[in-house]
Amino acid sequence: MSNHALAERHRLAELLAAAGPDAPTLCAGWTTRDLAAHLVIRERRADAAAGIRVGALADWTHRVQSAYAERPYEELLKLFRSGPPVFSLFALPGADEAANTVEYYVHAEDVLRAADDWTPSPVPAGRAEALWRRLPLLARLEAGRRSPVRLTLRRPDGQSLTVGPAGSPTVQLTGEPGDLVLFTYGRGTHTTLTADGSPDALEALRHVLPLPAR
Repeated sequence: MSNHALAERHRLAELLAAAGPDAPTLCAGWTTRDLAAHLVIRERRADAAAGIRVGALADWTHRVQSAYAERPYEELLKLFRSGPPVFSLFALPGADEAANTVEYYVHAEDVLRAADDWTPSPVPAGRAEALWRRLPLLARLEAGRRSPVRLTLRRPDGQSLTVGPAGSPTVQLTGEPGDLVLFTYGRGTHTTLTADGSPDALEALRHVLPLPAR
């Protein structure tokens, strides 16, 4: 049975190590050190991880993450590489694969694509399918609820899914599953997707979700 989350964990750890602690990422305001601290507290500090999603707890999360970010960078990477401790929810059978395949893929690309000269990294076929299977829910929860237009997310092989307000003008984003996932998380500027739609629809979408710059 494939473990895409584990493979992406290793890839992300290697990218963080190669970049060093002070490199930029696509996470606004975060260096690689900040990202590494985030990854560690997410699976090791349940008390602080809640603030990632719950606004009322965000200040506590920020304080805990900042404290972890002061630790030696290599220590953070070692903790991340070693995986979730036994008391973590992510240590439950299947939890790492379900919760972290997309999380680690997106953050690996956050490191890779923050460089001015980035080029797309090939995604193994099985992992691309795993990302595609998760995309319908992600698209509805992330891009679909924010988009003022109908969105058709289309793979080069013709498979597609549609989300967003029915009856609205449609914008079609075409590209590989990984890039479509990144678009739903607001990283569209740093993808090689193609966007097709009327000028008005594209402009309306651009106000809430970044579109490809290339």
